[in-house]
Amino acid sequence: MQTLEYIACTTDEHLRSVALLADQIWHECYRKIISAEQIDYMVNNFQSLESLREQVKNGTEYYMIAIDGLPVGYYAFERRSDDKLYGKEYLFVSKIYLLADIRHKGFASLMFKQIHKYARKNGLELIKLHVNRNNEHAISVYKHKGMRIINELDTDIGGGFVCEDYVLGKMI
Repeated sequence: MQTLEYIACTTDEHLRSVALLADQIWHECYRKIISAEQIDYMVNNFQSLESLREQVKNGTEYYMIAIDGLPVGYYAFERRSDDKLYGKEYLFVSKIYLLADIRHKGFASLMFKQIHKYARKNGLELIKLHVNRNNEHAISVYKHKGMRIINELDTDIGGGFVCEDYVLGKMI
C-alpha cells in the first residue's frame, strides 16, 4: 500500500524539491504549447529557489505531494482580494503540477480536495486560476472539476514573452 503525504513547503529543502519538480514538469508539460526559451525563462524566473522563497514570504502557500516519500507533484495558492466580478476575497491557485507518470490516477482530484478544504476552512467561496489557452488537457481537467472560463488574460511576463491564459473560476 502506498503512502500519500501533503507536505507544506516551509523549508529551503522543500522549496528545492519544488524547484526540481518544476524544472522537470514544466519542460515536459509545456513543450508542445510554448517555446523552450519561454519555458526556461519561466522556470528560472518564477520557479527557482529564490523566486519560491520570495513567493512564500509574500503569502503564497506551496504544498508538495509525495508517494512513499518521493515528491511527485505540487500545488500553490494565495488569498487575493482583487476580484471585480464578485467583489470578494478568493483563493487564487497559482500552481497544480504532477509528474507525467502520476497523471490520470486521481491525484489532481486529491489536490483539488485539499484546495477546497483550505478555501472552506478560511471562509473563501471562490477559487480562481489561470491556464494557458492552448493547454487543452489542463482546461478539460479544470472544467471536469466544475471550473468555468470567466475571462481571457494576456500578461507580459518580461523577456519578450507573453502568457496567453484563460481565467477560470468556481464558486464553492
